[in-house]
Amino acid sequence: MRGPVGEIKVAVGNRVKKGDVLASIVPERIRWSRELAAAVLKSKQAGLRTAKAQLALTEQELARLQNLRKSAAFSQARFEDKSNEVTKFRSEVAEREADVGSAAAELRLAEIDLYNSQIRAPYNAVVSEKHTVAGAYLNVGDPVVTLINEEALEIEAHVPADRVGGLIPGHSVKIVLDGGMVRQASVRALVPSEDTLTRTRPVRLVPDFNGAVANELGLATNQSVTVHVPIGKSRVVMSVHKDAVIPRVGQVIAFVVENGKAVERVVTLGSAVGNRFEVTGGLVLGDVTVIRGNERLHPGQSVSYEGMPAPEPDAAAPDKS
Repeated sequence: MRGPVGEIKVAVGNRVKKGDVLASIVPERIRWSRELAAAVLKSKQAGLRTAKAQLALTEQELARLQNLRKSAAFSQARFEDKSNEVTKFRSEVAEREADVGSAAAELRLAEIDLYNSQIRAPYNAVVSEKHTVAGAYLNVGDPVVTLINEEALEIEAHVPADRVGGLIPGHSVKIVLDGGMVRQASVRALVPSEDTLTRTRPVRLVPDFNGAVANELGLATNQSVTVHVPIGKSRVVMSVHKDAVIPRVGQVIAFVVENGKAVERVVTLGSAVGNRFEVTGGLVLGDVTVIRGNERLHPGQSVSYEGMPAPEPDAAAPDKS
């Protein structure tokens, strides 16, 4: 809608409900445009009724001539003339019906304009800014107020491109708000757009506030939030305690207990996971590795652990990888 602003009904900081009137445009011109459209519709409807009545009368006259076809009073020329009149009035009725439809559409558009002369809140929100005042002229698309929807806040996190693989839509991650408040948030969308300077991609998350709305928690738009991002997709891996591995001359070894003896193995490691390393080669699931005293071990030396006979004085303590 365009027109002069008649009234601004809200102030910055006011909370509004969906459908509340925020501002209104002076409605007199719009209201009379609606009345004009209604009058035009009534005129077109009257014209349609007249055309239908004329068609009905002409069809009756044609029917009477049809009944006289076998009579000496029948005139072929008059019958054909009346048939042409029926065709003409049928076309006129169709034209009047189209006029009525067009006028009805114009009236509906005028009613929509009249309704839209009152600018309403599209959702429950807080007014954060006013962009116009009473008396100012508004064009279509001009801003009136800025609203914050506290019931539909989202988190936008710019995540390093090599870490977005751990974020799956629908899965939850931990977030930490100001003050140390911990909540969960579900991943809604991974936006396929990368910042060439920071090599990050925007990720949208929906926080779970356990039924509370933002103002009850003291939250605000553009507030900082810490998002705990998984380093990758979840997967099952075999790991070994970090104390079990020993770097030696460009290799990494670990001692495995076999039949009570220490056996040296060259192992290949992946990512660190807490106090353990992912094992990608050199060990198999169920191997018992030594985590204490392994620096002094030699291949073939006796090793004992809980469940075995008492260890020798130089025996080492094991760990199960």
